[in-house]
Amino acid sequence: MKYDVTVIGSGPGGYVAAIRCAQLGFKTAIVEKYNSLGGTCLNVGCIPSKALLDSSEHFHNAEHTFKEHGIDIPTPKVNFKQMVARKGDVVKQNTDGIQFLMKKNKIDVFHGHGSFIDKNTIKVAGEKEEKISTDKVIIATGSKPSSLPFINIDKRRVITSTEALELKEIPKHMIIIGGGVIGLELGSVYKRLGAEVSVVEFFDRIIPGMDGTMSKELTKSLKKLGVKFYLKHKVTGVEAKGKNVTVKADTPKGEVLELKGDYCLVSIGRRAYTDGLGLENVGIAVDKAGRIETDQHLRTSADNIYAIGDVVKGAMLAHKAEEEGVLVAEQLAGQKPHINYNLIPGVVYTWPEVAGLGQTEEQLKEAGKAYKVGSFPYKALGRARASMDTDGLVKILADKVTDEILGVHIIGARAADMIAAGVTAMEFRASAEDVSRMPHAHPTYMEAVKEACLAATDARPIHM
Repeated sequence: MKYDVTVIGSGPGGYVAAIRCAQLGFKTAIVEKYNSLGGTCLNVGCIPSKALLDSSEHFHNAEHTFKEHGIDIPTPKVNFKQMVARKGDVVKQNTDGIQFLMKKNKIDVFHGHGSFIDKNTIKVAGEKEEKISTDKVIIATGSKPSSLPFINIDKRRVITSTEALELKEIPKHMIIIGGGVIGLELGSVYKRLGAEVSVVEFFDRIIPGMDGTMSKELTKSLKKLGVKFYLKHKVTGVEAKGKNVTVKADTPKGEVLELKGDYCLVSIGRRAYTDGLGLENVGIAVDKAGRIETDQHLRTSADNIYAIGDVVKGAMLAHKAEEEGVLVAEQLAGQKPHINYNLIPGVVYTWPEVAGLGQTEEQLKEAGKAYKVGSFPYKALGRARASMDTDGLVKILADKVTDEILGVHIIGARAADMIAAGVTAMEFRASAEDVSRMPHAHPTYMEAVKEACLAATDARPIHM
């Protein structure tokens, strides 16, 4: 059968691209290697991890804050089997939802490994081998967890995030290699459930890609939870024997640290996944990081083939992939969409949550940009006191001369939702004073954004 557009990969970038193509009148097909749609995000990433994060946070509150709220219950126990089962139900609801959207938009779904025969022909190796004839192709094959050459990921004791979401037991001691988003989220899940958690990080701080203040504040919060950090440590060896794992690392003083646990989560980032795609058959090159090279319109060196999401440069984030999927679809329809990559927010779903947008203070310093800072702590916020979520702050970075907001960084309750207001403000190039003069409902967490903008404008927050 002949299609106008074929999308390879059904993660957030792929399925959104397919839906937008169908909405614009293109006859569309989507190819997915696995049995369920949704890619890493819906199956073994964003959605299942948030399900476990929420469940573990409920348990943590039952243990530690219910009594202060005036809720007396017997000592809570973790039913880990049920917790994982609920996570599975959440995943199924979401993947079933994508299947429904494919049918609704009359998108043909092919299950099997997709690869290029030539630039207009896709081979799908599934239960039976099929060939798809297509005018345009969008590559959206996503990413896989990275590792180190000397680490043998056996998927039993030395695991990636995929296996960490399917454990049959709560670890006694989980050693996490990497202090980035994925490791900290999963580490906080198991710490709340009773595991000892140790994080070994090569850099001098956790979440090194985010604003330094966010890193400092999250470190304090996670230490209060009981997470142990080993910063500026270089992992040199990981050995699994039976039910035990030993991790060795060089310390900043040149000594050797040896940690022993029952699980080791390798969480040092992700790599673009193009294995077996047959790029060589269509003359498409990849860069040193294995990412597909594209122009500013996300077109590859093959003029009818585009690539989006984790397989191209930029942040490996589901919402970035979605925006790129829409952009390519609308370009194919002759429209002129745009993406402001400076406004792609990053979020860490620990508790407190962390969300960042625009430039960090470190980036502004490196660029020699004149800027000013306004911040406001959650502990001075009435809403935060009411909910007992007083850890955190809002930090606003603004141009020293024009007052235009250059960066919004939030650590605290509901930061993941609040950052959208920052995106709106920065999309319309608002100044800190603009936001400070907008009415904010009381009592809300968003008042901290208003107060931080007041602090940035002329150092006059009302409630501090």
